[in-house]
Amino acid sequence: MAGAEKERLREPDEWRRWGPYLGERQWGTVREASNGADAWTSFTHDQARYRAYRWGEDGLAGFSDDRQRVCLALALWNGADPILKERLFGLTNGEGNHGEDVKECYFYLDATPTSSYQRMLYKYPQRAFPYEDLVATNGKRGRDDPEYELLDTGVFDDDRYFDVVVEYAKAGPEDVLMRVTAHNRGPDEATLHLLPTLWFRHTWSWAGTTEPSLHTLGTGTVRAAHPDLGVWWWYADGQLMVTGNETDDERVFGIPNTTPYVKDGIERAVLHGDLTALAPDGVGTKAAAHHVLTIPPGGSETVRVRLTTAATDEPFGGFDAVISARREEADDFYDEVLGGDPASDERLVCRQALAGLLWSRQYYGLDVERWLTERGADPIGAPTGLSNEDWRHLVAGDVVVMPDKWEYPWFAAWDLAFHAVPLAVVDPAAAKQQVELLLGRRYLHPDGQLPAYEWNFGDVNPPVHAWAAWFVYQYDRDTTGSGDRAFLERVFPPLLRNFGWWLNRKDADGRNLFQGGFLGLDNIGVFDRNAPLPAGGRTDQADGTAWMALFCQNLLQIALELAHEDPAYLEHAATLLENLAWIAAATNHVGNGLWDEEDGFFHDVLRHPDGTSTPLRVQSAVGLIPLAAATVVGAQLRHEHPGLVDGMRGFLDRHPAVRAALWGHGAQTDTDGPVLFALFDESRLRRILTRVLDENEFLGPYGVRSLSRWHAEHPYVLTLDGVEHRVGYQPAESDSSMFGGNSNWRGPVWFPINAMVVRALLHLHSYYGDGFTVECPTGSGRRLTLEQVAREIGDRLLATFLPGEDGRRPVHGGQTRYRDDPHWRDLPLFYEYFHGDNGAGIGASHQTGWTALVALLSRVPVREGVR
Repeated sequence: MAGAEKERLREPDEWRRWGPYLGERQWGTVREASNGADAWTSFTHDQARYRAYRWGEDGLAGFSDDRQRVCLALALWNGADPILKERLFGLTNGEGNHGEDVKECYFYLDATPTSSYQRMLYKYPQRAFPYEDLVATNGKRGRDDPEYELLDTGVFDDDRYFDVVVEYAKAGPEDVLMRVTAHNRGPDEATLHLLPTLWFRHTWSWAGTTEPSLHTLGTGTVRAAHPDLGVWWWYADGQLMVTGNETDDERVFGIPNTTPYVKDGIERAVLHGDLTALAPDGVGTKAAAHHVLTIPPGGSETVRVRLTTAATDEPFGGFDAVISARREEADDFYDEVLGGDPASDERLVCRQALAGLLWSRQYYGLDVERWLTERGADPIGAPTGLSNEDWRHLVAGDVVVMPDKWEYPWFAAWDLAFHAVPLAVVDPAAAKQQVELLLGRRYLHPDGQLPAYEWNFGDVNPPVHAWAAWFVYQYDRDTTGSGDRAFLERVFPPLLRNFGWWLNRKDADGRNLFQGGFLGLDNIGVFDRNAPLPAGGRTDQADGTAWMALFCQNLLQIALELAHEDPAYLEHAATLLENLAWIAAATNHVGNGLWDEEDGFFHDVLRHPDGTSTPLRVQSAVGLIPLAAATVVGAQLRHEHPGLVDGMRGFLDRHPAVRAALWGHGAQTDTDGPVLFALFDESRLRRILTRVLDENEFLGPYGVRSLSRWHAEHPYVLTLDGVEHRVGYQPAESDSSMFGGNSNWRGPVWFPINAMVVRALLHLHSYYGDGFTVECPTGSGRRLTLEQVAREIGDRLLATFLPGEDGRRPVHGGQTRYRDDPHWRDLPLFYEYFHGDNGAGIGASHQTGWTALVALLSRVPVREGVR
């Protein structure tokens, strides 16, 4: 049994063909919307019950093949709800004081990379689900009020709910076992309708495919025939119900149905006793096995189903033994991958963080040209204003690690890069595949731009793909003892194209200072950097410029690695070194750069139309990214590539102004030690760290804040053309309406930014060594090396999820149920970002995309390496 999952990872991809690739929300997405402009109202949660999707599917605790053609999920009914619970519910972008927000209680407990074992928990109330209350109460709350969550409604009072545990295990690559165990946590006997559901994604009426069929064959057996996947067998206890995955046109559009067997047919039969929507011959494209379970207080009931290519007379023979074996193999896998005490809280947090990451793999399908054509756009005609008209080449049909499965059920470029890094801990091959995905011709724009995210592929995200590629390569090399050179050779050319796009498109006047726009930092700035500035001009961005410096450094590392076997890459390395030198010199140019000597910090600079400039003295993550752009290359560079070093010396001799602006850190060519590429010297580094490590500024109890707490009493104010623009410290939700609501970069802790700071500190320690110490926290008298500072930040981040002395996990805020109730106690949530002062989770509650970085930051062997 030992190493069974590791062995599966070495086998061909058939073990990965089936997995949790079904989303939890397909409604309200651009790809399903009629025009893309207002996706939330174009395809609503209510319509999702009646309207067949096109590009993807959703379901509760779902499983599917990697093209989402055959889908398996769970439906529930407590006898009180007005609808069948087939998918998660949440607020749309305009319904609450947070915006889009899932309003359910569910938890990803375990997962393996090949999906040989998966487990999640859904908490289903026995009272009527408070749909209307959640919408109405959140709608009445203002921006300064807390969100109204499901636990606040009282629907779980007296423990009147079911814990529904869903497990998947594979007996083979094409043999999927699903076990659902419902626990009655309440004081009284309660009835639960439990319906495992199997269906085909609807492609036959529009994509030119042959219609598949589900056909009941006696008690508990369904024959599933699909033109691409062949014949499968679905075995289930319970009463089989079959209908069609067809839109209920009468309910959605007010026109007659062409068939009585429509998507909501099973709901109508279970809730209302209407059997007219069930196919009497048992043939259709959607089926459910209806179980009516009466569960005593404290008791449980279990339902089993099996989906397999092998017909059998004993589908449940050895069923539980297979699930037990796969669960033990998962334990063995994480014992090896994570190490440490399996019973520790730290181990629990890391394993559930990685489980969420692996559960968040979803199929993403979209053909932009087809989408546009169906909405009347002419491929070579005038623009129509439809979404993503400049991205007609984009054709997606892949399993992608999403930010989460509800609030962000689509890829975002910089999120995906951050996802690949913790994914490398459990599945380096998949991590490499995710890095490569957006660099391929089906995604990368012909001009070299990476697609940002579904709402606007043409927006810009921070360019961190090169960093992710280099990290994954190093981690894989250090783990296996052999570097995947072919991977670097594949990603280097498109990364270089993307670097060129940035050079050509985001440097307004060729001065090597960049104006990226949005760059993921939402409204942390004085104004929306993605919109025309209030008084004209432009903003040279400290973060945009630093991201480009880091991009250049990472490309340089890749080029040097490839040059070991192919000297042709040295020419690329030389060009990248020169680019880096120009960027560093521009950043540090006295009086015209981004360093503010008065503040001892990096800032954006507002360039006015008349040629004057104003430094925007906000102490924020914008000024921390230059700290993150620090990379060390080993001393062997000088010995292995003397020509490269000589060339750099010649370049600096020809450009003495560049040499003077580098503060000795663009290219140290006259010493024998390692080479540090950075945007600052030792003196400036100490000034920056004094602020970063000050608990009254950036260093919070649970990580580095995105805005200095100093601004709580000293807000930054800038007046332009008589209009006052203000930035003040907000530890959680922002009070700004800049992005249509409480956009959230004015003080909270974000894991990706912290990860980049930790990375930089480790690099800087490898250069300066143990002799370089700083006060941490500032003013404490406690001296730490930079490696120890990195560990300190990592420990604070991890502490967000660990029980404190009072037994409370800070991530859960003031919600005592997670502390006091044994059925909630070990269920940390992995939010989008965290309160800057108390660590409470804020934003999307299941963003174990980049927040899964906690599994990396907590691991000593990874910390000790320089990535």
